[in-house]
Amino acid sequence: MREIFLCKYGEIALKGANRSSFEALLVRELKFRLGHVGRFNIIKSQSVIRVEPAEEMTSEQLDVAYSLLRKTFGIVAVSRVAQTEKDFDAIAALAVEYLGEKLEGARTFKVETKRADKRFPMTSDAVSRELGGKILSRFNHLKVDVHNPQVLVKCEIRDDAAYIGAGQEQGAGGMPVGSNGRGLLLLSGGIDSPVAGWMMAKRGVKIEAVYYEAFPYTSIEAREKVIELARIVAGWAGSIRLHIISLTEIEEEIAKRCTEDYFTLLLRRFMMTISEKIAIDSNCNALVTGESMGQVASQTIQALHVTNSAVNIPVFRPCIGLDKEEIVTYARRIGSFETSILPFEDCCTVFTPRHPKTKPELEKVIAEEQKLDFAALCEKALATEEIITVRGIED
Repeated sequence: MREIFLCKYGEIALKGANRSSFEALLVRELKFRLGHVGRFNIIKSQSVIRVEPAEEMTSEQLDVAYSLLRKTFGIVAVSRVAQTEKDFDAIAALAVEYLGEKLEGARTFKVETKRADKRFPMTSDAVSRELGGKILSRFNHLKVDVHNPQVLVKCEIRDDAAYIGAGQEQGAGGMPVGSNGRGLLLLSGGIDSPVAGWMMAKRGVKIEAVYYEAFPYTSIEAREKVIELARIVAGWAGSIRLHIISLTEIEEEIAKRCTEDYFTLLLRRFMMTISEKIAIDSNCNALVTGESMGQVASQTIQALHVTNSAVNIPVFRPCIGLDKEEIVTYARRIGSFETSILPFEDCCTVFTPRHPKTKPELEKVIAEEQKLDFAALCEKALATEEIITVRGIED
């Protein structure tokens, strides 16, 4: 019995003349990610990508491959199936053997058939009906439930072979990573920024990230937390280069020389300016942040205008229209929530003003900024840069 994966894509199928380039990117990403597991043959056929082990693999290896496929952007559904010849008796025998354990433990089932090869002599309905009869004769405790079956037996008859599986799992969807440029994510230890990075990666943006720390005000545990968040995002988005920058001197200078109410705004302008320099040096086309409209004082329209004015490249905020509960739902989905809520410090909370400006005027912020040697402080911060490559959990 040969077990393989069938991967179906959504948006890529609508790309017309550009479709082949998107398919090539997706295949390249699959080869890279699955290369950590073993050797696979990856074949495009009839709007499906067939992923076949090219060597003997353990069940654990196939489990990891299945997880990686379901987390690969560009794929909307993944089926783990067994392959056989296009002969009804062979199909029926495979269904009983391959799905026997699932069917033994279930009370209800349903058969669905897709006959992509119209030369096959039986219609889809006939295959479903006859296959259902074969299953009932072998597992006589089962009943057919066409609305809510415990086991969905899926039979696909394609040009190359026939396939049997127990339904399909939802994939990550979206576009292949790298199909829409590169973005630098400002990654904090909070809930929002990992979600923002995931959302942009889903739209085909290759993610790099920058983390700002302020040791000794922030701890090594806070750094390790952010590295773990990067690892979780990388499980979906592919490996991430993480730039780590110290803002200790900048924060101390702002606290010493500037009006307290402007602290967060000034710090954000430093972060945006430094991030823009890193982005340009790393061939990133935009910055990505986890800001959500009105969530905190630095995320009002006026405050966002103040921070935007510090840079000249686009700033994407995919969470801007989401409330906290919606962002938390995404965080739980991608697996980052439990790590994000670990109680370690963030550099933005070190010198939090008691009364932060919610409707700042840019001219007054710049006047405060002129109390500092802005350019020199940025250069000193950039001199502290560390870069590590973070790979996904399965890697």
